[in-house]
Amino acid sequence: MLQGVLPPISTPFTANGQLDLGGLQANIARWNETGLAGYVALGTNGEAPLLDEGESVAVWRAVRQAMAPGMILLAGAGRESTWATLAACQAAADAGADAALIITPWYYKNGMSADALRRHYESVADASRIPILLYNMPGNTGVNIPVPTVAELARHPNIVGIKDSAGDIGQLSAIVRAAGDGFSVMCGNAATFLPGLALGAAGGILALANVAPRQTVALYQAACAGRLDEARQWHDRLMPVATAVTRTYGIGGLKAALDMLGYAGGQPRPPLLPPSAEGMADIRQILEKAQIL
Repeated sequence: MLQGVLPPISTPFTANGQLDLGGLQANIARWNETGLAGYVALGTNGEAPLLDEGESVAVWRAVRQAMAPGMILLAGAGRESTWATLAACQAAADAGADAALIITPWYYKNGMSADALRRHYESVADASRIPILLYNMPGNTGVNIPVPTVAELARHPNIVGIKDSAGDIGQLSAIVRAAGDGFSVMCGNAATFLPGLALGAAGGILALANVAPRQTVALYQAACAGRLDEARQWHDRLMPVATAVTRTYGIGGLKAALDMLGYAGGQPRPPLLPPSAEGMADIRQILEKAQIL
C-alpha cells in the first residue's frame, strides 16, 4: 500500500530548453535524504504535457537511476486516448517505474461520463504490467471522477490508489470510505493534506514537498502519530509556501523557489512563464518567513 509523502518533482531544463538530466539527478540525490517515500516523475508540476514521449522515458530512467533503494517511482503516464495511455504505461514499466499515475482524459470532457472513465481505467489496468493510480484534478481538466466510479475501480486488482487534487475535503472523505482498505488515497492538495490524513488518507503527493520535503514529512509523521497540535503548527507554517508554488505563481514559481534553495529549478518550458521580479521577491519572503530559506 502506497503511503507517505511524494513530491511531483519539477523537471529542470537547460538554458536552451533541453532536459537537464544532471540537474534532475542532483535534485534527487538531495531529496533522497529527506524522508520522502518516493517520487512522481512527470506529474502536473513536472510539466508532463510539454514533454514528448522520448523525453518522458529519459526522465523516468534518470529518476530511477538516482533514487535511493526502497523508494517508489510513480510515472505520470496519462494520455488522451486509452491506447496511448497503455503505450505510455508500458514505456514507464520498461524505464523502471513501480506504478503509473493516470490523469483523466480531458480534451473531450463532455464525453467523459462515468462509464467512459471506468472503461478507460479498466482497459489500461487490465493490460498494464505495473499497477496504476487514478489521478483526479478537475481544476485543470474539468473532469471529476465520481466517487461511486472510484469505488468500483478500487476493486480492480491492478488499480491501487488515487491522487485526488480536487481540494474538496468532503469528496476526499467519501473516497476513503467508499474505496475501503488496501486502496491508497493520496491527497494532491496541501490544504486538504492534514484533514485528509485525519480522515484516513494514506499520504500526499504535494508540490510543496519539492521545496519543503523534510517539513512536509514532519507534518505527515506528526499527524500519523496523533500529535495534532504539532501537525497543525506545520500546516499553518507551510500553507503560505504551498499556495505560492501552486495557485499564486504556478510552475514558474515552484521552479524559482527551487533555484533559491539551491536546487536545479530553471525556467519553465514555454508557453509557461517565470514570475515577475515582484513575484520573485514575494516568493523569497514567503520562504524566509517559513524558515525554509
